[in-house]
Amino acid sequence: MIKYIFSFVLLIHGLIHMMGFVKAFGLGQIAQLTKVISKPVGAVWLATTMLFVVAMVLFLLKKESWPLLAIIAVALSQVLVFTTWQDAKFGTIANIIILIVALFGWTSQHFESQFRMDVNTNLNKSTIGTPDLLTEVDIQTLPIPVQRYLRYAGVLNQPKVSNARITFEGEMRSKNGEWFRFNSVQYNFFNEPARLFFMKAQMYKIPVLGYHQFQDATATMDIRLAGLVPVAKSSGPELNKAETVTYFNDMCMFVPAALVDDRITWEPIDTTSAKATFSHGDNTISAVLYFNEIGQLINFVSDDRYDVNSMKQYRFSTPLSDYKLINDRNTPGYGEGVWHYPDGEFVYGKFYLRDIEYNVS
Repeated sequence: MIKYIFSFVLLIHGLIHMMGFVKAFGLGQIAQLTKVISKPVGAVWLATTMLFVVAMVLFLLKKESWPLLAIIAVALSQVLVFTTWQDAKFGTIANIIILIVALFGWTSQHFESQFRMDVNTNLNKSTIGTPDLLTEVDIQTLPIPVQRYLRYAGVLNQPKVSNARITFEGEMRSKNGEWFRFNSVQYNFFNEPARLFFMKAQMYKIPVLGYHQFQDATATMDIRLAGLVPVAKSSGPELNKAETVTYFNDMCMFVPAALVDDRITWEPIDTTSAKATFSHGDNTISAVLYFNEIGQLINFVSDDRYDVNSMKQYRFSTPLSDYKLINDRNTPGYGEGVWHYPDGEFVYGKFYLRDIEYNVS
């Protein structure tokens, strides 16, 4: 709704500038403008109208150029307002509103550009070409429930995976906070492990952007209001270990073909569970994977993940459900992020899988 209200403001504010053009060229009576306007200046009024209208269209189409166009339109508009101050001074209010939103848009895009650069860098390094197929021979050394999971998931006789693009919608909250909705896109890379996660949400109607970067065995977290004002920023060995768990968690849940990996050591437990130990860089983490009888992964439990808010280590789990067929693979459509605090379990995240692509180029 806010999107369309802002679009309406852009359109109406832009069309109001047509009055200066009409007056300058004698196309009609404009009583609201009492000052004489020359034809060259009238042409500027028309150009300003066009800039606002084009900015509105680009905004609705989610094009990156709309903030710059809107800022230029505001600058021209305000110069025109100053030249006819007594008649047009209230146009300053609309210009301020548009300028604030456009600046938020520009800073958000600038913040997101680092994510896009990192994605492109890793895509250029990722394996390109026709990958080998994953076969029964490749999974024979895995525990029985893990083999059953890979067969159920439908990854056998499919190309081995070098990267994946995953999109979510969902809800998150802090220990003492309210739920807020988000959508996210992430890229995971497996030959040279990396996880690039970008989230968009809102707090008090202000956009909140978050970028979790994990590559070269090092992790950073950066969350900002409108891509400009820092809300939370973190790095260090605790976060490195936490993101190693998260990276391996993604592999288990959404890219089971990647579980055939020399960096993983498996220990059978019983017919429906197995322990995995994953090593990367300076970190070695472990988790227990739980499956049901038909082969679905239904939970992932690790004691090696740090809660980045307190930087303390608690049990972490991700119960899964709602399996669906996406790009020829059976994939969980819903998952939760759960902290097992001393005072009880706390669900901090609800994740609804929207799409997943493999071997993106």
